[in-house]
Amino acid sequence: MLKAVAAPAVLVALFSVPAQGGNPGDGVITAELLPGWQTETGTHMAGLRLKMAPGWKTYWRAPGDAGIPPRFDWRGSDNMRAARIYWPRPDVFDSNGMRTIGYHGQVVLPVELTPRDPDQPLGLALSVDLGVCQDICMPMTLDVSASLPGAGETAPIRAALAAQPETATQAKLGDVHCDIDPISDGLRLTAEIDVPSLGRGEAVVFELPDPSIWVSEADLRREGGRLIASSDLVPVTGTPFALDRSSVRITLLGSARAIDIRGCTGR
Repeated sequence: MLKAVAAPAVLVALFSVPAQGGNPGDGVITAELLPGWQTETGTHMAGLRLKMAPGWKTYWRAPGDAGIPPRFDWRGSDNMRAARIYWPRPDVFDSNGMRTIGYHGQVVLPVELTPRDPDQPLGLALSVDLGVCQDICMPMTLDVSASLPGAGETAPIRAALAAQPETATQAKLGDVHCDIDPISDGLRLTAEIDVPSLGRGEAVVFELPDPSIWVSEADLRREGGRLIASSDLVPVTGTPFALDRSSVRITLLGSARAIDIRGCTGR
């Protein structure tokens, strides 16, 4: 187990990894808290900065079939009502014919924290389960703690917020249509989106509110300025189910831009 030295407004990071003749987690990833600022609404904007060793990566919230989605547990915190993670635009990785989505080098994840009492300090205790990969992948648990407010960097948090995918409104998209067809073990979801090229390596990711429903990697094709993407959605029951189109989240990724779409409509 690797323990980092605690410092004011800096996260204490503990890495728990499977024993493989020593500690394979040494030097792979470090974490620190960027204290941020209090917003006009009384929340606190902070940032979780993850730094990875050269050649290593970690995963986005929807990491692809071969990835490990990060999980955040804030239950040990004091004076905290809620936490919201803001996700900067991720990279798409192709390895051995499999696609994963995540970050390499370093990433700052802005976190908006809602205190129970805005006039009192926040005592943060966070446990993060995530995966880090190079030639092999390792699950890790990072236990982090800190007290806010505190003085420190704000520019990296603001840059990460600015690096989020565009909204559909910002991208000036029109209606996004979705067709839903039953298949033997679930549904097939097909979205048609009028959008110019996103650059090299276009990818589309569908997300549902229920994380237990498996979502296949989207098949893509273009018809001029229209992007058509299709994924299979398979619940644990292995049967067709009711799907609210307005609950579907669609992220478009490419080398030139990324767009975050909330909901789609029928015809």
